[in-house]
Amino acid sequence: MKAANAIESVLHPTDFSEASLTAFYHALKSAVVTKSKLTLLHVSGVGKPSRFSFPGIRKTLERWKVLPANSPRSAVVNLGVEASKIVARKGDPVKVVLDFMEHEPVDLIVLATSNHEGKARWLGNSISRPIARTAWQATLFIPANSNGFVSGEDGSVHLKRVLIPIAQSPQAQPAVEAAHRLVKRLDCSAGTFTLMHVGSKTSMPTVRCPEVKGWTWEKRLESGDVIQSIVEVAKDTNADVIVMSTDGRNEFLDALRGSHSERVLRHGVAPLFTVPVGPLAATDPHLQKEIN
Repeated sequence: MKAANAIESVLHPTDFSEASLTAFYHALKSAVVTKSKLTLLHVSGVGKPSRFSFPGIRKTLERWKVLPANSPRSAVVNLGVEASKIVARKGDPVKVVLDFMEHEPVDLIVLATSNHEGKARWLGNSISRPIARTAWQATLFIPANSNGFVSGEDGSVHLKRVLIPIAQSPQAQPAVEAAHRLVKRLDCSAGTFTLMHVGSKTSMPTVRCPEVKGWTWEKRLESGDVIQSIVEVAKDTNADVIVMSTDGRNEFLDALRGSHSERVLRHGVAPLFTVPVGPLAATDPHLQKEIN
């Protein structure tokens, strides 16, 4: 049986742009550390791409020294990563992604977004129909002007400052736990988690935070507009990633509908990792410390 919060399948929709290449590095790193299935899905519909148009998974892993040079194709599978590359037929790119998720389980989507729009430019604004499946996906959005926190050169991770905006709704705990899992899975040795809340000390929700060796927890109270406060604190702390809970049924769609996540993404201050408050957002039993 699949464990709660486990990542077994990573989906990376791509248009082969430079921004998508950066997102690809994050998707590949995620698949390697979680030993997950990795699907690269071309959804642009521009030109006549083939499987050879996709970034090289083996070549990237060889450059990262995860695999030795000239490794056979089976070497990727031996790492625990089942990789596939899909060229979609012409059609609505959003529908292509949603159709894929209706037929294949997806635990994490890694997606590049365009400057000033908060969404991938090839997605447009149309949503052909609601997604019918009941699963929830975490989503990592990489702004086009960001290098993210995974190096394309050597696969190293630079993740030292994590910003977690929290409120009474949606529940803050899933974001806290997701931030904890993120730094643990990526083996980040030291850093700071910043819990920020727009409101008063009495309105700031109580959350249970894990003791992570080398990591500290701090909290900040802000006032004013929620989105602008998140952006300003992200800049002030030089956040490497923002982690937010979402009560949207499907964050991939919410990013097209003008949600809080989409509004934060427009500013492109840092990668944004959204986690669902839903059936898979179970509490981590190892959390011990409370901050209120």
